[in-house]
Amino acid sequence: MLIRELIVENFMSYEYARVPFKQGVNVIGGPNGAGKSSLLLAISVGLGQTSTERSRKLSDLIRWGQDQARVTLILDNAKQGDRRPEPKFNKDQLFLTRILRRDGKYWFELENHAASKQNVERLLGKFGVDPDNMLIIMHQNMVEQFSVLSNIDKLRMVEEAVGLEPFRENVVAAKTKLSRILTQEESVGKLLEQAEQTLNYWREQYEKFQEKKQLQLKRRFLDRELIWAEIARREDVVKTLQANFNRTQQVLGRIEGERQVIISELDGQSIEQQTLKDETKLMFEERLGLERTVAQNQSKLSLVEQLLSEAEHLQSVIDISQFTLLHPEQLRGLLEVSQQQIEKAAKQIVANQTIMQRLEESTNKIAIRALDKRVTLALLEFKRERAVKEQENIEKSLKDAQENLNTALEKAQESGERIAVAKSAGEIQEEMGLTDGHLVALSGVSEEIERQYESYSKLYFELKEKAQLVAENREKTLEEVQVRMTAWRTVMEQLLGRVNLEYQRIMNQTLATGEIQLSNPQDITTAGLEIYVGFKGSKPVTLNAYTQSGGERTTATMGFLLALQQHVRSPFRAVDEYDIHMDPKNREMIAKVLVALIKDATSQYVVITPSQITFAQQDANVITVQSLEGKSLVREVVK
Repeated sequence: MLIRELIVENFMSYEYARVPFKQGVNVIGGPNGAGKSSLLLAISVGLGQTSTERSRKLSDLIRWGQDQARVTLILDNAKQGDRRPEPKFNKDQLFLTRILRRDGKYWFELENHAASKQNVERLLGKFGVDPDNMLIIMHQNMVEQFSVLSNIDKLRMVEEAVGLEPFRENVVAAKTKLSRILTQEESVGKLLEQAEQTLNYWREQYEKFQEKKQLQLKRRFLDRELIWAEIARREDVVKTLQANFNRTQQVLGRIEGERQVIISELDGQSIEQQTLKDETKLMFEERLGLERTVAQNQSKLSLVEQLLSEAEHLQSVIDISQFTLLHPEQLRGLLEVSQQQIEKAAKQIVANQTIMQRLEESTNKIAIRALDKRVTLALLEFKRERAVKEQENIEKSLKDAQENLNTALEKAQESGERIAVAKSAGEIQEEMGLTDGHLVALSGVSEEIERQYESYSKLYFELKEKAQLVAENREKTLEEVQVRMTAWRTVMEQLLGRVNLEYQRIMNQTLATGEIQLSNPQDITTAGLEIYVGFKGSKPVTLNAYTQSGGERTTATMGFLLALQQHVRSPFRAVDEYDIHMDPKNREMIAKVLVALIKDATSQYVVITPSQITFAQQDANVITVQSLEGKSLVREVVK
């Protein structure tokens, strides 16, 4: 039970009234215009409704001629088990008041203290009451309105009435989260696409920058390489000069060796010539001696021949036998001796000539060889002088080259460690020219590009990570949506399955058939509640404002409300004039079912009807309202 008593002051047609309510069914009856519906309206306003079907402004509900109206609800805060509905107040009754002023100011009071609407809503939430839900408080004409509601609105009302809206809220929250994630994913995707495009641009620029850096490094390397290439060239020059110097030394050594050999040979030849001269001189002296001997012997022979001739002549004249020296025989002996000596000397002269000729030939040969040797020696002297001069020049060049090398080497070492050079200086310079050309083409590429690329690269990877995280969240949220959808669909199908059985049972008592279904259960946004009903043996059709008559619509609607009652979480429910269009039989049947359903429950049901006689034989708390001289009065309360 929720409301123990309603107190109204200057509310609509009431100056003042106190209306007690009981647990179970409370029937407010009376003639039309007596103020029955005003009591339900007062309860709704007291529970926080801001607009009603009677007026657009709450100030219109203030009794004519009054400036202020007051509605007070005495709520039941008795313990339910070990806990009160509102444990903040340790008392069985709570006074909730709403004050309406003609100037449009309204406020709440809870236990005589001002309370905000949020506090009141929080309080009613603990009691499980939603005064704006048609299935909790159904004012006049709302039975008709319910039948024309969309299936989606009907389902949501049921969810709120039975307390299953958290399942929908969970799904909606998950879907909202998914939508937000999808929006975020789309946004991040667009940002990622833009960042990728921008990054691609900066990557191209960065690649150019890296190319420029590589070219600059290459240029510096080429500078070093050229320096060391020059060192290598100078070293080659030094090596070449040193090799030439060594070669010249070897040539000088060879020339000197040849020269010494020739000098030695010339010395030997001089000795040999001297020996031949000496021999020739001796032979010449010998020949002179022989020639002298021949001449002497010839002279002697001539003299002997003359003496012999004279001796023969004298012999004929005188006797020369006494002259021994003039003896012809003796002269002939001398002549023979002289001839023999001449012949011997002649032979010796021939032998001497042969020897002399041989010595002359030897001397000539030696002279010729000596001349050749002297020519060769002169050539060697010339070569030696030229080689010495060349060596001196090479030595000077070597000294200069070594000094230049040492100077260049000191400078080269300042540029860095030595580089093994495989190219010539010309090739390096040609490559430097090409590198300089490339660097000129990249002169507009600045170092700022590297910072921009790193910045956008970092942004891109952050966005990529974020996109991956959003995608993971999307998958998780999709799974969460599916899980929550399954949970929502399960509880709704179970609820509507039980309600459907009760609805069929109630409709069978009115000799009708009916069915309740959950439509579009796969999509919570379009899911709805479909109510089917068939009267007088007809096939069940959708409950709407066009197919059934007014009595059939109200009977089917009340049948659904009653089938739902055991699942509604609110301890308070109310319905206003649901039976206007019902025939007496259905009116009585619905009343019996209502009382039977509420009898053993802890809930409280307020029924407003002009035919309170329907509940005369039922276990219900009947409240009669009458109008007297423009004032509504609660005339009697019958139990």
